[in-house]
Amino acid sequence: MSHDPQGYLALVLHTHLPFVRHPECDEFLEERWLFEAITETYLPLLERFHRLAEDQVPFRITMSLTPTLLAMLSDPLLQARYLRHLERLVELADKELARTKDQSEFHALAQYYHRRFTTAQRQFTESYHGNLIAPFRELMERGYLELITSAATHGYLPLMDIQPAAVRAQLAVGVQAFEQAFGRRPAGIWLPECGYHPGHEAFLKALGIQYFLLDAHGALFGSPRPAHGVAAPVACPNGVAAFGRDLESSKSVWSAKEGYPGDGDYRDFYRDIGFDLEYDYIRPYLNGDGARLQTGFKYYRITGTTDDKAPYDPARALEKTAIHAGNFLFNRERQIEHCASLMNQRPIVVSPYDAELFGHWWFEGPDWLERLIRKVHDDQNVFRLTTPSEYLAREPSRQVIQPTMSSWGYQGYNEVWLNGSNDWIYRHLHKMVDRMVEMANRHPQADGVQRRALNQMARELLLAQSSDWAFILKTQTHTTYAYRRLRDHLGRFSRLYDELTRHELHEPWLAELEAADNLFPFLDYRVYATASSA
Repeated sequence: MSHDPQGYLALVLHTHLPFVRHPECDEFLEERWLFEAITETYLPLLERFHRLAEDQVPFRITMSLTPTLLAMLSDPLLQARYLRHLERLVELADKELARTKDQSEFHALAQYYHRRFTTAQRQFTESYHGNLIAPFRELMERGYLELITSAATHGYLPLMDIQPAAVRAQLAVGVQAFEQAFGRRPAGIWLPECGYHPGHEAFLKALGIQYFLLDAHGALFGSPRPAHGVAAPVACPNGVAAFGRDLESSKSVWSAKEGYPGDGDYRDFYRDIGFDLEYDYIRPYLNGDGARLQTGFKYYRITGTTDDKAPYDPARALEKTAIHAGNFLFNRERQIEHCASLMNQRPIVVSPYDAELFGHWWFEGPDWLERLIRKVHDDQNVFRLTTPSEYLAREPSRQVIQPTMSSWGYQGYNEVWLNGSNDWIYRHLHKMVDRMVEMANRHPQADGVQRRALNQMARELLLAQSSDWAFILKTQTHTTYAYRRLRDHLGRFSRLYDELTRHELHEPWLAELEAADNLFPFLDYRVYATASSA
């Protein structure tokens, strides 16, 4: 594309997992969340980004890497456990080659998975040396990725609004974690669950954040109403920019019923040999409790709405990603042309997605994304890919509005994280914040073991605030684990508070906590002090 575009498309991938690390167990089921995301999403995305760069295809993608995910990706224990996980997948792939040797359709798929898992093993060990933060940083420094941060533990900020110290700490620690990983301050931030509450932009401005992402109705119902809808960013009264989510482009990728991921040629997520094959055969590759689980070996395509499934055909699915990328491209061209005809500035379509959609939930998602990027470069001249900060530099004029409280959760507000299944959490979280502020104010210059205990109190509070636990309780998926995590963090925090109050700290137990929940080594409990300007 040689001439000026009529508008822009900003693809935003939100990359997040809760902090799950259990050194007390040889293997732990929920640690597989990270392992599956690395194998199915992060490595495939990095492979395609590097291929695009090698082919000199200019592209710009925005990615948020949450502090909890960064902590896990850089953890030697989890890196070693992931490598062991890959070794078991390759071992199972070897067995699948033998098992399917007389089943031509399935044998080809077994070969496909064998190549896939051995490639992942080689990439993780030889290309990235176990460190996946480094390639993301390299792509950022080469200008392909704009990396942004999120709140420390993905705490849902609108429900913390009554305690400003809690909001400030989540955001400040999130910015610090990004600086530690990437050596610079982030230009933007992903507010967890796109959860915005009026006034939180003051914390963002104090931290040097230029922009955040907002669900569509957060902008559309603002005051005054935005003249360009979500086709241009708005400015909060203090100047921090807000980019509204485009609903049309989101739906075509998000929706399994109306969007691309539900196509019958794509791989069926739920049919997996972990459930389909004889138990004795698959047992060595299950967790210690022996419960059946997803292994990643899936031999069927979606086919239709019944249980009658046809074998998966990777080549056929790959062809379909090109068709769907072309459809997405066509729709964005028409959308941007229409918006440009009505505006006095070039429009931007902001399309944010959970990164784990690409590869994990929608297996072909990374291929679709690569084909879309190539088509944007080769097949049209209406728009370019950009990032929010680039757009702000190109189009400095912004309407000032006050956005309204909003999220991208069900019904657009708070009910996913505040309902009958999880409302009991908040009285405990509020008490924890009160006590954390109390202790930070009482001990402004703590040192030694007392300082360590105060920092660990802050760590336990942040971990308890993760929005993931309330979400899990609402969706009734891993509820036992969510209850356990909440109970553990609440209990540890309370014991630390009591021991500090009585001046009876038990250092060996404190050391155990520090070793188990070892994220945020830079954490300073004084971020909760009343006079803190962090």
